[in-house]
Amino acid sequence: MGSTVFVKVVGFRDVERHALNTVFRVSAEQPTCYALWTPEAPVMPHIALIDVESYEAGMALASPGLNRNLKLICVGEGAPERAWRVFPRPINWSAILHCMDQLFAKVGVDIDLDPDGQPTTMIPPGVRQTLVIDPTRDDRLYLRARLALAGLIDVDEADSVAQAQGKLRERHYDVVIVNVDMLDDPWSLVERLVSAHPPVGSVVVTTANRSWAMHDRAEQSGCRALLDKPFDPGHLYRVFQMV
Repeated sequence: MGSTVFVKVVGFRDVERHALNTVFRVSAEQPTCYALWTPEAPVMPHIALIDVESYEAGMALASPGLNRNLKLICVGEGAPERAWRVFPRPINWSAILHCMDQLFAKVGVDIDLDPDGQPTTMIPPGVRQTLVIDPTRDDRLYLRARLALAGLIDVDEADSVAQAQGKLRERHYDVVIVNVDMLDDPWSLVERLVSAHPPVGSVVVTTANRSWAMHDRAEQSGCRALLDKPFDPGHLYRVFQMV
């Protein structure tokens, strides 16, 4: 069974929307199917197609809720610097479809949540690396799933500070999530991560010890956020969009 790629579409003229809907319908017969993303979709969008000359595009690009990990295919004049691909008008829909196929047909959008499985696909360039440090396997899997919904799909795991240190020596991470309830001095690791060179983009801590003191310590340590257990899915998504 093929993968379904949800595309967030912003702007575009009626005739262009009609052409795009035709592209979506035709792709339904292919191994990689493209579908219009709506807020009712089962997952967040995998990619965005934006008419940068439209009024809606200005609002969408300025929104603080825009996932900065989301790849943007922009059409028209005035594309932002973070655009992944830019196409002029008149629109060459075949070129846009080929562009998406190069990304998703090779990589796929299905997220492997089995930490013991070997990766079967290559991670595309520009994807940010995340390390989840938590002694509980169920919590690690849950965080992986929530990270994937926010566009963070390259995720490694560690069940202790010692194991995490080994992984940190092997590669650089843009986001590190640390359970500070562990017994092997997790706060010392947090302090090293915050002051690391090159720096870790975002350090997020999790805890079952819900207290003002814990939140204050996380803030004073320079953490991007603290996530209380049991996790709030909505809060997780908002935080993972910001990291």
